[in-house]
Parts: sequence; structure tokens; C-alpha cells
Amino acid sequence: MKFAIISDSHDNVPNIDKALAHIKKQNIKTIVHCGDVCAPGVMKYIAEQYNGEIHLTYGNVDGDRELMEELAADLDNMTIHGEVGKIELGGKKIVWNHYPEEAKDLAKEGKYDLSFYGHTHQPWEEKIGNTLVLNPGTLAGLFAKATFAIYDTAEDKAELIILEKI
Repeated sequence: MKFAIISDSHDNVPNIDKALAHIKKQNIKTIVHCGDVCAPGVMKYIAEQYNGEIHLTYGNVDGDRELMEELAADLDNMTIHGEVGKIELGGKKIVWNHYPEEAKDLAKEGKYDLSFYGHTHQPWEEKIGNTLVLNPGTLAGLFAKATFAIYDTAEDKAELIILEKI
């Protein structure tokens, strides 16, 4: 099973569209978003443009969380997990949030196969114990190239996707 990990999309609709087109082309049915969608309307837009499941945690610039919750209640494919998300996909126990230190602390608990985060806008991958800790970078391309990641549970590996190369 493959799923996409995105973060820090910061209302950049052209980059969101390009990433979603690639994700759909790969027949990926699930997106994990590590926060900083920004506008509630853009969160809704992502859900309307993508038929698969979307799992979202809040970032530091996701301002109107009450409106995000209201909109998500009417979207069948959008689940907001609050500050920390926990799911299982393809037999992998996954935890994610927006912040690197929290992701690393969660990895140190040893309860998860994968721990994702955003916030820094810098792609990063490391192992803490048996947990892969991953930052997919910034989909918006703020302060760094626009990137996201695809994780393959069968291969047990992540691939960084650089938006300008697809």
C-alpha cells in the first residue's frame, strides 16, 4: 500500500493541484497532512479535489479551527485528528503532528512504525529506535523547494517527491 504525506501547503493551490494530480496518477488512496493547510476553504478544496481519505492534524498557522471542524463534518473523506493523529495503514502504526520535537518524542515511545511532522519546511528522515521519523518538507515551497513524500508499506520506504521534477 502507498500513501502520501504532505505538510505546510500554506494555501498554495497551484502546488496542491500539481501534487494531487501526481498522487491520483499513482492511484494513492490516502493522504496524511501534517498541518498548515492555512485557510479552511483550502482544506475543503483539497477534500473536493481528491476522492481518497485525508487525515489532517493542525499546524501553527491553521487559524480558524472551529470553521475547519465545521467544514470537515460535511466532508466524507476528511478527518481532522486535532494536534496529534494516530492511524494504522498497510499494517504500519502511524503517528503524526506538526512539530519535530513532538514527532521525535513519540518515536522514542517505541509504539509506532512511522512518525511524521512538518513545520520546518525541510525534508528530513531518520530512525529513532525502530521508528522512521519523516518530514515531507513544504508543499508550498516556502523557504525551500516544494516537496511531499510517498510511503510504500510493502517496500517499507519513503520517496521524496520534488514538485518541480514531476
